[in-house]
Amino acid sequence: MSDITQADSVPVRVDPMAELPANPHARTALERNKREGMDLAVRARIAALSVTALLLIYLNPNWEVIWYLALLGCLVLVSLAQRRVGRVGQSRAELAWLFADLLLMTLALLLPNPLSDAHNPPALIYQFEVFQYFYVLLAAGVLSYSWRTIISMGTWTAGLWLLGALCVWWFGWTDPDVSTAALALFPGNPVLSAQMDPGVVHWDFRIQEVVVFILVAGILAITVRRYQTLVLDSAETARARTNLARYFSPTMVEALSTKDEPLGQVRTHDAAVLFVDIVGFTAFADGRPAQEVIETLRAFHARMESEVFAHGGTLDKYLGDGLMATFGTPLPQEDDAARAVACVQAMVDRMDALNVARRADGLTEIDARFGLHFGQVVLGDIGANRLEFAVLGDTVNVASRLEALTRVLDVRAIVSDAAITAAGRPGGFRAAPDQPVRGVAAPVSVWVID
Repeated sequence: MSDITQADSVPVRVDPMAELPANPHARTALERNKREGMDLAVRARIAALSVTALLLIYLNPNWEVIWYLALLGCLVLVSLAQRRVGRVGQSRAELAWLFADLLLMTLALLLPNPLSDAHNPPALIYQFEVFQYFYVLLAAGVLSYSWRTIISMGTWTAGLWLLGALCVWWFGWTDPDVSTAALALFPGNPVLSAQMDPGVVHWDFRIQEVVVFILVAGILAITVRRYQTLVLDSAETARARTNLARYFSPTMVEALSTKDEPLGQVRTHDAAVLFVDIVGFTAFADGRPAQEVIETLRAFHARMESEVFAHGGTLDKYLGDGLMATFGTPLPQEDDAARAVACVQAMVDRMDALNVARRADGLTEIDARFGLHFGQVVLGDIGANRLEFAVLGDTVNVASRLEALTRVLDVRAIVSDAAITAAGRPGGFRAAPDQPVRGVAAPVSVWVID
């Protein structure tokens, strides 16, 4: 089996920190999860902001709440913009909208409400513990399955929040009478008095808020990165299954995917080996356009390959204008010979249908020949640095020589009596005289399709 190599079977680890993995399965998996995650994040944010809007109306049933509702609506629009530009890897547009999102939230929390008649010190906002609303944005960001998003949110939120606190401390105003009254409440405890003063920024609390937020963002980023690793591992599994699907039937792929190293064990058992070849293809290709030659081969291989898989066989290798298929590799089954014989008959029928279509299109017919034998084969890896799973033995050689013998007998298919017997002697074949086969001491009993 010339194309199932160790390079195909060993998964390639993909670094989640890379811009975009080269493995198309990994890339597709990350893109799909990113897209689904951002869709879910937008829906979660809309739901969370809707609940927040109802809560604000409940806590402040006045016209001034319209200001905050408008800001919530802007946050929804920003999230929709993020969804539109979001993609796997670094995206400056996505990061720009993310920064705008956090900046808008910071301004919404710290700027005075222009619709409010209250004239309170700006630092009073900190008494309401509004920083917790950033955790809603962070939680929605986790759903986007991007560790970069979480790291950016953590660092930018910390910077914006401290910058906002600095602006409140520097440009905000305080009410001396209120500060004096707060001090009078606890004359012997200045720390507690400062806590009650609505004009104090309380830097210790602000720093504590951002430090905890950064720690949480870091932990979530590690979690998201670990999830990405799991997605990539799953993509590698899908890649391995796709590689198997190139050679084995879907049923066999399902069986192989549940076994540990099913190809690496050297073993011997009975299997059916089928060779298919086109007679005179070299002469056919000579002088014809390369595109026509390739299209002819594709049409031929597609039909033969589909019959191999439809009958539970393994596509061992393409042989230019032919192919080798096996039934009973890598795992034997009781009906390997029966499926192989049925496959030969189906291939002959498919070639008849193909040639009818080619005649109708004014194209040259394809003369395909088939040779099938059943017997003991050796299976295992061969090679040194680049391993190849191979099917070897006299059964393979006899099957190849039976296919070549079709030219001598001028028949379309030759099947050994060993294969016919193991298949339960189905109909559709004509008994032919025993044939001498190079490498075999006694003549081989054969059956043919004319």
